[in-house]
Amino acid sequence: MNNAFDPRSEAGDYTAPQGLYEQNKGNPFLGRFTCERRQLVAGEWTELTLVYEVGASGLADGAWLKLAFKFYSDWALFQTSEPSAANFVSAEYQAGPLVPGQSPATVQHLKVRFDQKGHERPFQKAVLIDIVDGYLNPGDRITIRLGDRRHGGAGTRVQSFVEKDFRFRMFIDPLGSSKFAEVPGDCLLDIVPGPPATLKVIAPRLVGLNESFDAIVRLDDAWGNTCQDTPLAGTLMLHGPEEPPQTQPFALSSQGWAVARVPGYRLPTPGEWRLACEVPHPLLSLKAEAHVNASELSALRPLYADLHVHSDDTIGTNDTLYNLSYGRDVAGLDVLGYTANDFNITEARWNKAVELIHSLNEPGRFVCYPGTEWCGNSAAGGDRNIVFLGEGKPRFPFDEQGRLMRSFEWNEFTQGTIRPGTWPVDDLYAAYADAPESHLMIPHVGGRRCNLDWHHPQLERLVEVGSAWGQFHWVYAEALARGYRVGAVANSDEHQGRCGGGVPATAVFGSRGGLTGVLAARFDRQGVGQALRARRTFATTGERSFASLRLGKHWMGEVCEADGATPLSYHLLGEAGWESVRLFRGDQCIWERDLHQELGWSDTRVRIRVGGARIKDRYRGAYWDGSIEVLGTTIRAVDTHGFDHPEQTTWRENTTTMRFKTATHGDTDSIELTLGALRDARIKVKARIDGYVKVGSPLKRQPFVHAPEVEVSISGAELLAGGKFQEELSGTELILHIEPITEQPLPRELAGEVNLVGLGLAPDLEHPLFITARQRDQSRVWTSAMFVTAEHR
Repeated sequence: MNNAFDPRSEAGDYTAPQGLYEQNKGNPFLGRFTCERRQLVAGEWTELTLVYEVGASGLADGAWLKLAFKFYSDWALFQTSEPSAANFVSAEYQAGPLVPGQSPATVQHLKVRFDQKGHERPFQKAVLIDIVDGYLNPGDRITIRLGDRRHGGAGTRVQSFVEKDFRFRMFIDPLGSSKFAEVPGDCLLDIVPGPPATLKVIAPRLVGLNESFDAIVRLDDAWGNTCQDTPLAGTLMLHGPEEPPQTQPFALSSQGWAVARVPGYRLPTPGEWRLACEVPHPLLSLKAEAHVNASELSALRPLYADLHVHSDDTIGTNDTLYNLSYGRDVAGLDVLGYTANDFNITEARWNKAVELIHSLNEPGRFVCYPGTEWCGNSAAGGDRNIVFLGEGKPRFPFDEQGRLMRSFEWNEFTQGTIRPGTWPVDDLYAAYADAPESHLMIPHVGGRRCNLDWHHPQLERLVEVGSAWGQFHWVYAEALARGYRVGAVANSDEHQGRCGGGVPATAVFGSRGGLTGVLAARFDRQGVGQALRARRTFATTGERSFASLRLGKHWMGEVCEADGATPLSYHLLGEAGWESVRLFRGDQCIWERDLHQELGWSDTRVRIRVGGARIKDRYRGAYWDGSIEVLGTTIRAVDTHGFDHPEQTTWRENTTTMRFKTATHGDTDSIELTLGALRDARIKVKARIDGYVKVGSPLKRQPFVHAPEVEVSISGAELLAGGKFQEELSGTELILHIEPITEQPLPRELAGEVNLVGLGLAPDLEHPLFITARQRDQSRVWTSAMFVTAEHR
C-alpha cells in the first residue's frame, strides 16, 4: 500500500518553484557528507576538506551542525581564534543552483567553534557550526577545512595512531530545535603507519635453562605504530655469557604488520644473554637489542599479561580480532584480557567476541580471557574490571536468573532513558560473590577512578597501578594502607589498538600502557588464573622487566610471619639500568637504595625530573612548559628520558638556557645535562603547569590553579653536598627534582636483601610490604605486597 501523497494529482492548483519538488524527493532528506581523502598517515600534518550538502530538509534559521569524531582520538585540538596558527578550522557557505521561482537562502554567515564534549559518547569531540541570521536551501554546501592553510598555518596534526575506517560523522539540527539527526554515510579514513623509524626486539626477560622461547622483531614508525607491508630482511644475533655468537636471519612479513617471529631459542648457560638485531636500510640505522637471563627456575614461570584491552565492540580502535592478534603476534603477550565496557556492548557483539576469544585461547602459547569493565561513577564505587577466569559462557550480560549484569544499559544504538542494572558496586559484588574462584575483579583508575571506600576481599585481589591513563602508585599505596590484601597489576587499558605495553598518545591516554608479570605454575587459563588470584604478580610500565619479592619460601602476595632472622630478598631485571629501589609499608617508604649515590656522583652531570599528575580524576595530565638556565659553566650535552612521543621535546634557546615541553600523567620525565663543572654551576628551573583543554581555545593557557608555576634555584655545590633537591607541589604526586647523577653504568640486574629487624616494624601487626623500583629511562616496576606479621620481641 502506497501512503505517499502525490501533489500532482491531489494538491490541485498551487504555486511552487519549478521542479524543486522532484529535485528534493530525489535527494536524501538529511543531505550528503563527503571527504576529499580516503587515507591519512598517522601523525602527519595536513589540510583536510569535508563538504556537507544540504538535503531536502533544508536548514532553518538558528539551526546548527556538528562534525563529530570519537573522544579517544588524539587528533590535535582544533582552534578558531587564530587563522595563521596550526589546527585552525573554518567553515564556508556556498549557495547551490536555484530552480525557476526559488528564492535564494538568507543565511548571513556561519559561526564555528570546537568543543571536546560537544556531542554524545563515543562521538564526543565536535566542530560546531551555527547558521546565523537566515536559512539554507537544499543543495547549498558547507565546506569545512580542518587545518586551513590559506592564512599561512601549518595545517592540522592527524591522530597519532593507526585506525581502519576512522569516522567523521555529521549531525544536523534541521529545525533549529537542538534535536540532532545523523546524516547517513560517515566520512571514512584509513589512518596508516608512517615510514620506518625504530626497530624493536621483544623477548622474555627471564627464562629457565634450556626452556624454549620465541623472539619477536618489529618495525615501528615515529609514533610507535607497527609498520605494514615492509618486507625487509635482517639478522638476529644471540650473544651468550661464554658461548660464541649465534646468527639467525629473518625477514619481516611482506603483508600486514612488519613483524618476524624467530622461534626456538634455548639458553643452556646461566646468566645474561643479549639479542642484537639489525635490519639494513639505506637511510636509517635500524638496530635494537634485548637481554634475557637464563636461570634454574622454581616451578613458577614468569608470563607477561595485559588484562585490559578494548576493541571497537565498545570504545576501542579496530575490531576484536585485530586487537587480540596484535597482542599475540606484535606485542608478544603470553596472556590477554579482552575488556568490553559493560554498559556499551550489545549482546550480539559480546557473544561473538567470547566465541572468538575461546577459539584463540591456546594453552602453552597464548591464554586469552573475556572480561567486562563495570563503568560505575566514582560516587557509586568507580571502575572495576571483571576477568572471567573459567571456561564456557561468562555470566554476562544476564545471570542464570535473567538479572541484568551491567552497570547500566546505554550505547549509540540505544534509544530512550538510561536503564540502571547492577548499580552501585554493592550489586556488582552480589552478582559474582558466590563464585570468586571464577572471577577476578580489578579496581582501576581510568576515566572514572575506583573509590576504595568499597572493597571485596575475595573478588578484588589486585589493583591496577598503571595504564595508558597514567601511573597510580597512590591508589595501590592507599589500598594497602586501608588494610586491603591486594597485589599490583598494570595493563594498557588500550583504546588505540596497540595493547601489550601500548604507546602513549598525545591526549588523555598520555602514558605508556602497562604490563602484568604473572608467576604461574601452569601456562593455561586455570594456572594463570590461580596465580592472579594468589597475587603472585608484579607490574611494569610496559617493559619486559622482571621483579620479585620473597621472604624465605614465601612469595609476594602471600600472608606470612617473620622469624626475625630471614631477610626480605628482591630481584630485579631490566634494560635501562636500575637507579632507585624503595620498600614501602603501605603508603610509607621505609627503606631505599639510590644507585647513583652508591656508584658515585659525576662532577659534570645533573638531572632535572618532573612528574606526577594534577588530580586523581580523568583529565589528570600536568602539561609542563619550562626552562632550565645554567650559569657559571657550559652546557656540553643534553639527553632526555621518559619523553613519550615527538611532541614532548627539549631545545636549546641560547648559550645558557634549555627549554622543554612535556606532559606527565603520574609518570616521570627527565632531562640530563652534561656541564663543564657541576660545582661551579647555578641552576635555575622555571616551569608553568597547565591542564588539559576541555573547554575553550587550545591556544589559551589552562593553568593548574593549585600549582600554576614553579621556580627554583640551586648551586651545583649544594647538590654535591646534599644529594638532591625536590619541590613537592600541590597535586597528585606532582614534583620537580634537581639531582646529581652518576657517570657509571647502572646495573640491568639488581638483587639484594632487607633486614626486617632494622625497619622498626611494630610486632604482632600485619605489614603490607612491597618494592617499587625505577630505571634510568624512568620506567618502573611494582611488586605485589607481602603481608608480613613481625614477631613479638
